[in-house]
Order: sequence, then structure tokens, then C-alpha cells
Amino acid sequence: MPDIALPQPYLLFLGDTTEPGYAKTAFGLRDWAPERCLGEFSVPGATVSTGLPFLTPAQAHAIGARAMVIGVANAGGFIPPSWIEALVEALEAGLDLIAGMHARLRDFPVLRETAARYGRRLVDVRVPPSSIPVASGQPRTGRRLLTVGTDCALGKKYTALSITRAFQARGVDATFRATGQTGILIAGGGIPMDAVVADFAACLEMLSPAAAPTHWDVIEGQGSLHHPAYAGVSLGLLHGSQPDVIVVCHEPGRDRVLGHPGFPVPGLRETIDLALRLGARTSPDIRCAGVSLNTGKLDVHEAQRIIDTESARLGLPVADPMRGGASFARLVDACLA
Repeated sequence: MPDIALPQPYLLFLGDTTEPGYAKTAFGLRDWAPERCLGEFSVPGATVSTGLPFLTPAQAHAIGARAMVIGVANAGGFIPPSWIEALVEALEAGLDLIAGMHARLRDFPVLRETAARYGRRLVDVRVPPSSIPVASGQPRTGRRLLTVGTDCALGKKYTALSITRAFQARGVDATFRATGQTGILIAGGGIPMDAVVADFAACLEMLSPAAAPTHWDVIEGQGSLHHPAYAGVSLGLLHGSQPDVIVVCHEPGRDRVLGHPGFPVPGLRETIDLALRLGARTSPDIRCAGVSLNTGKLDVHEAQRIIDTESARLGLPVADPMRGGASFARLVDACLA
């Protein structure tokens, strides 16, 4: 997919967010594009922070920022009224606005009018390309890996980025394929899968086309096949990407679906079995290479204990890619096997 020309560096906007899982765009940019992030800005009520310096839009512009990025990916992708004043302030300070919400910046008259008055840009990245074809399901050359999750916002993107870098470090020709707004902002291109009309949801044939036999596309997963709201996006990704390999992502200790507490998070074995059964429809030889655990809330000893226990229980490599080490090396070996 063509690259997106984005004004940078960025001021990250956290709105009035109180749930860290909904600030994944800000955290993703901080962790994977730190050279583009100068600081953060929020409105009263916010309790989430990336740890970057708090800067007003005027202060950020003065030290070189050229855009404010909405760093929130809330349920429904909406822009609440409580943010508008801050967004206007950024435009007046000389910053362009970048968003990956379902709500489009240009749909707000006050933002449209302010941007026009100050000569600023409104950039919406959660816009799918035009003329997406219906998927064919036909085999394509090249190798593909898809990250699959037990829930949303638990590490599918981080896992895909980590595996891509690990492949490249081993001399493997590999490309990260972004399917969500944060991944697109990091990679500079991709398809926002949850903004695609349902009939075209298997459009990964377009994002991950035929390639050289030794080339790997490492595809960012979305949602969960068990998710009460987003399972359709996950299934479209699975069928369209036609992965040779899946890596299942999970956060130990999360027992209820984020934002849907009436639904339990499925088990790892259940998730693996369902993904392989459904994925075999378009990729008959699909296999699970292992499991990626998000152990960021655990200390190093407890994290390693859970990694070892789950690996023995499942009979698969298990690792936290952000911790790296021998367990992650074994997971990468299994992906390439």
C-alpha cells in the first residue's frame, strides 16, 4: 500500500482517557517511533500518561512539533465534545491534526473552519483505499504470519513488530503489514480493517499480495475470533491473510473482555483450536508456531514462571517479545521452521 505523508514530529493527545488499553495509539507511537514523539497533552480527567513531557500545543510547536496525534483508540472510535476545545487549541498553535478514529476530523465544522483559517491539515488515517476487490481465496506466493488474540489491546501489534524485527535481524526478507490506525501511523501505510465494508473484509489479499517464495509478511491482527463485537474483523483478517503461521497473543490475568465485562476471555487452547479450524478454509496447512504473552504487569520472575508453565502445558514455544531472551528466540525459530 502507498505510504502516507504525515507531518511530524508529534504531540500525543490523550484526551480524558482513564483506561490505558484505550491509549494504545499513544503507547504504540512512543514505543515504536520514539524519535517522532516530543510530548503529550491531555484534558482534565485524564489519568493515563505515556511518561513523555506534558506540553501545551504552543509549547510543542515552539520546540518543533508539527502535528498533534489523537493517541486514543476508544470503543467506537468517537471524538467526544470534551476534546474539541483542545483540538482547536492545537490548530491555533500551528499544529496539524492526525487521527485514526472512526469519527472523521473533517466532519466537525469547528475543526474544518479553524483548520482553513490557520492553514492547517486534518489527516484521517482510518480511511480504507478505494476500489477494494472482493477476496478470491486463491493461494498466493510468499510466506505469511498473522498474530491472533484472545482479546483486544493486549499485544498483537507489538508481537508482529517484534517478530518482523527479529526476522530481519536474521537476514530474512520480512515486512510488517499494518491493519489498524496505530500500526499505520508506525509503518506509514496499511489498511484500517475495521473501517472496511464487511463484504470486503478479506482485503488482506490486497495488503499482502503475492511475493517471492522466501518473503514473509508479518500481519498485525485485530480483535479476537471470540469477541462479542469485533469477531467479524478478526475472521476477515484470518481468511484474507491466508497465514502459513499464527502466533496467539494473550495477557495473563485478564479474565474479562476489555469493555465487555459480561464475557470471559477464552483460553489459549480454545483460541488456537478455533483459529486453526477457521483459518484452514483458505490456508489448509496453517499452523500455530506458539504464544506471545504480554507480561508487562508482572515482575521478571513471575513472568518467566508463567512463560515456562504455559509452554509446558501447551507443548509450544511461549515468550514475551518485549522481554526477548531465549524463549523469544525459540518462538522465532518455530515461526520460521
